[in-house]
Amino acid sequence: MLKSGNESSMITAVIGTPEASASGTMAILDVLTAVGRSWEKLHGEEVSAPCFQPWLLSLDGAPYRHPNGVLTQPHGKLEDVSSPEIIIIPPLILDLYAPLPESYGAIADWIKAAYEKGSVVASVCSGALLLARTGLLDGEEATTHWGYCDAMARRHPGIRIRKERILVPAGPGHRIITAGGGSSWYDLLLYLTARFHGPDKARQVAKVYLVQAHDEGQLPYAGLVAKRQHEDHLIAEAQLWLADFYAQSNPVAAMAARSGLTERGFLKRFKRATGFSPMEYVQTLRIEEAKHLLETTDIALDDIAEQIGYVEPASFRRLFRKMVGISPSAYRRRQAALAFAPSSGRSASLRTTDPEFVRK
Repeated sequence: MLKSGNESSMITAVIGTPEASASGTMAILDVLTAVGRSWEKLHGEEVSAPCFQPWLLSLDGAPYRHPNGVLTQPHGKLEDVSSPEIIIIPPLILDLYAPLPESYGAIADWIKAAYEKGSVVASVCSGALLLARTGLLDGEEATTHWGYCDAMARRHPGIRIRKERILVPAGPGHRIITAGGGSSWYDLLLYLTARFHGPDKARQVAKVYLVQAHDEGQLPYAGLVAKRQHEDHLIAEAQLWLADFYAQSNPVAAMAARSGLTERGFLKRFKRATGFSPMEYVQTLRIEEAKHLLETTDIALDDIAEQIGYVEPASFRRLFRKMVGISPSAYRRRQAALAFAPSSGRSASLRTTDPEFVRK
């Protein structure tokens, strides 16, 4: 049985599994350990008890390797701690189309039992899929990495997915918290620190680690068109055609005519195969191409709008803000900050017009 070194520290169980991201897991452990200590050391102040006492716990407590090969030794087994004050599920590297590992059933049962005893339960990124396995998110709002939102919605239709959010507190007393993409672990830790130890402590952590909350949400980081496996060759051909002709006037009607189906029949079949209506798919292709142009060129916004198929620049701007969460100008400024080195050789960006991108 693990015992706390200080009664004032909040026992925090970080779930360890072979599928967990090594960087995310270790960052959570490291930052939690630093709350109440690092700022004080930097300023020559007396260091009191740490605010959190994080323990990495797994089903059997045995060493395991993360997906990138890093070998990790947990502090102990889940059964060593029956009711930690906080439980955090780190980012998990999971196959979107495969069932969760069998071991997750026992982990989910332990999490649910601890929650019923009073634990606060949180997930980061794709860790929400394990949290959803507990049933605690049924009927609640939740978020996860934007690339996992569709998979989570398919597996758990009773959960209201908030793809645009970075943090979603839910349940009675907000004792269930989900965080968005991989780096949102620091949004979660700043939130937990402010909630349980005050905003000053959270500000200190942010200053020590040079981080700030993703106030704009996660849409500015999201790829709008997700690959979706399907075997409808007629719709796949329509997608390939659309990759080249999405900017033309009324591409949906043109796709329907090319398919030989009635427009109504084509709309239903396209939605069933891709998960998008044809118009939604056209819009996502156009906006994804606009993002690429904003990232890699200095073309004027009105010209970008025309190039991707919008006669009215104002319509383009409204749709861009709706789908990306910020204005085209703000998006260009954000991306410019990342262009700190000249590129060489073949471009690494994945164009939406690449047939392999829209084949599935």
